[in-house]
Amino acid sequence: MSMTVVGIGVGAFVAFMSFEFGVWGFLVSLLFMGIGALFGRAAEGKLDLRSVLDAITGRRSSS
Repeated sequence: MSMTVVGIGVGAFVAFMSFEFGVWGFLVSLLFMGIGALFGRAAEGKLDLRSVLDAITGRRSSS
């Protein structure tokens, strides 16, 4: 599946959420999509959640 098809699907989902549930449904769907993307990257091994948590809490710099 090409990235264009994925982008069209994501756009259709977000548009549906905004029309059906208003602005809050749109924002909540974007939040859950972001969380899903983070967990997906972590499952693939491309993101270390422990280092992200350390950077958020200020224990370690992200740079």
